[in-house]
Formats: sequence, structure tokens, C-alpha cells
Amino acid sequence: GSRGPLPPLLLVWALAACAARASEITFELPDNAKQCFYEEIAQGTKCTLEFQVITGGHYDVDCRLEDPDGAVLYKEMKKQYDSFTFTASRNGTYKFCFSNEFSTFTHKTVYFDFQVGEDPPLFPSENRVTALTQMESACVSIHEALKSVIDYQTHFRLREAQGRSRAEDLNTRVAYWSIGEAIILLVVSIGQVFLLKSFFSDKRTTTTRVGS
Repeated sequence: GSRGPLPPLLLVWALAACAARASEITFELPDNAKQCFYEEIAQGTKCTLEFQVITGGHYDVDCRLEDPDGAVLYKEMKKQYDSFTFTASRNGTYKFCFSNEFSTFTHKTVYFDFQVGEDPPLFPSENRVTALTQMESACVSIHEALKSVIDYQTHFRLREAQGRSRAEDLNTRVAYWSIGEAIILLVVSIGQVFLLKSFFSDKRTTTTRVGS
């Protein structure tokens, strides 16, 4: 049957579903490895690439972005995080790669967000003869607030993942250090026992010889 109009909050979510395309991925990048991604982009589209190394080594990675002709639009070496915005000069498949080939034994965890296009306005101004109503203005405010919340959530999730990785790494190092100290203490204790045993054994031998 027919349904009534959507509540304002559901309307915001429904319209947000029609937003610009975005690829948001977290992936493992092994040592001596390179990972590339491809995106079909139309000419004149504004795009933004953001990335951050979450775990591994010195938290750095090489990044390279190429247009369909193979021309390099962006290239950075050993970056922990960065953001690059460009406008597509032609139609075609754009390629961006992350490289950990300079690392011989440390794998990385990399997060990136590739935004293609801009969010369309909730209420297009074309063919409008009146200003936004109070409900429409409230929807726009809610939509902007939700986008800010999503950005903050992503930021804090990355910070939490990075902090957890560092804490786990520190915990592992402390555990190894404690095991090493325990082994050294055991070896020293055993050495002292044998040293004292040898000392008293030599003393008894000397006393026996003198007494005889």
C-alpha cells in the first residue's frame, strides 16, 4: 500500500545514500610488497586520496597516483599519512599504489579513503522559487553534523588501532625482556652455586692435606 512521507532523519539517511562514491579500505601490506588499486573516473571530477599507516615499522609507506596515460599526479616516499586532492583531466582508469618494497621484514597495515566526486546538496537549488523550509534546513544541519561525526569516528578508530598496536608491541618487548632477565638471573644463580661448591670443595681438600 502507499506510505506516508519519510521522517526527517530517515530522509537524511536516504539522501546520504546517493552521495559521492568513496572507497574506504584497511589492508595488510607485506614486506617487499606493492599493492595497487584502480578507479574509473570521469573528466572534471574532483577526487581526494587520504591514507595513513596504522601499524608496522616506522609507520611509513610509499604512495603513487597515476592518470590513465601513466603520468604521475602524486608521489611520496616513506610517508606516515597524507592527503591529496585533484581534478580528473580526462576519462579513464586512475591507478594508485602503496609500496612497502623498501622494508625487508616489516609488514604494514594501511588505511585509505578515496573520495570520487562531491556530495550533492540535499535540496538542489534548481527550479526552486522559495527558500528552504525550517524542516529542510534542519535536515541539512543534521546531514552536515552526521558527516562530521563520521569523520571524527574514523579519526578516533585509526588512533585507537595505532595506539593498540603500539601497546601490544611494547607488551611483547617487555615480556621478552622479562624472560631474558629471568634466564640471566637463573644462570647467575646456578653459576654462584657451582662457584661456592667448588670453593668449599677446594677448602676441604686443602684442610685434609694439612691435617694429614
